[in-house]
Amino acid sequence: MGRGKIEIKRIENSNNRQVTYSKRRNGIVKKAKEISVLCDAQVSLVIFASSGKMHEYVSPNSSLINILDAYQKQSGTRLWDAKHENLSNEIERIKKENDNMQNELRHLKGEDINSLHHKELMSIEDALENGLTCIRERQMEIYRMAKKNFADKERLLEDENKRLTYQMHQVMDMEGGEMENEYQYQPQMPFSFRVQPIQPNLHERF
Repeated sequence: MGRGKIEIKRIENSNNRQVTYSKRRNGIVKKAKEISVLCDAQVSLVIFASSGKMHEYVSPNSSLINILDAYQKQSGTRLWDAKHENLSNEIERIKKENDNMQNELRHLKGEDINSLHHKELMSIEDALENGLTCIRERQMEIYRMAKKNFADKERLLEDENKRLTYQMHQVMDMEGGEMENEYQYQPQMPFSFRVQPIQPNLHERF
């Protein structure tokens, strides 16, 4: 009894769909390898899963680029022309912009200005004046910031000096008080004295 015909339609169950994809993918890659080896054919196979993951196979003695180039020659279809043309136009546009910027920079430096007209020279002069104004404003801003920082540091140093001076006076007052107390309560050293008689010794008279 033969196998029943399987209806080809999307598998709704995600797990079953993933299992079927893995089996069919492996089968296709196996067939591609077989035909490449058995028939000495150049085979390129690229598969993208529904998740976006890519799987590929290319014959061992070839590459995807070589196979695509051969496809272009055989079919007459140009795969890269539109993309390459857009890329070439973009490169050309960027190159022109760079050349224009280089010319403007030289003109601002005063180079290659002999061929410029009066309006072009006036435009360059205005640009230089505007640039000079911006530079001077920035310089003044930097000067004001530096002056403010210096004033802040000077104020901090003055405050620190006042604090240290106050602490020094406190220490001196404490030391002076201790010395005064030490002198006040220092015990007096005992001393003896001998009273000399005012009258002469009576024994000497006899």
